[in-house]
Amino acid sequence: MAKQLIVIRHAKSDWANALLRDFDRPLNKRGMRAAPEMAARLVNRGIQPDLLVSSPAKRAITTARYFAEAWEIPLQNIQEQPNIYEASAKTLLSIVSQFDNQYHQIALFGHNPGLTDLVNMLDGHIDNLPTCGIIKIDFDFNDWQMISSGTGKVALFDYPKNGDD
Repeated sequence: MAKQLIVIRHAKSDWANALLRDFDRPLNKRGMRAAPEMAARLVNRGIQPDLLVSSPAKRAITTARYFAEAWEIPLQNIQEQPNIYEASAKTLLSIVSQFDNQYHQIALFGHNPGLTDLVNMLDGHIDNLPTCGIIKIDFDFNDWQMISSGTGKVALFDYPKNGDD
């Protein structure tokens, strides 16, 4: 079965507390509204990943939890991958290529600029993946290790202000 990668940038984060480390920033009110809304859009499209992999940064894992709830996936099934935080596209591609082939559709939650760069490396032509933006990339491979630059096809690009639902 061909592989699909659902790239999801964390929802809008809260910058109110200047003393917080970047890693520990929570979602703001807009982010807490956008995450369940965007998750519902994927549910309505019948998109249901086999696995959720997230940066452990508070804003990313919180976003992943909203999506897990919408997909009725137990929160403990979200795999945290520390190397996603502040990762380059090359690092993210390395993470993707190591995914277990038993999973065909995987949601990857993380941060910019790495996610935008990853999408552009695989197929995209986007300036920026907005907060809580979603890009689904289809591959003609049944092996995550085969994925490399230029091998994907963007099948969906949606974000909160798109409002096409």
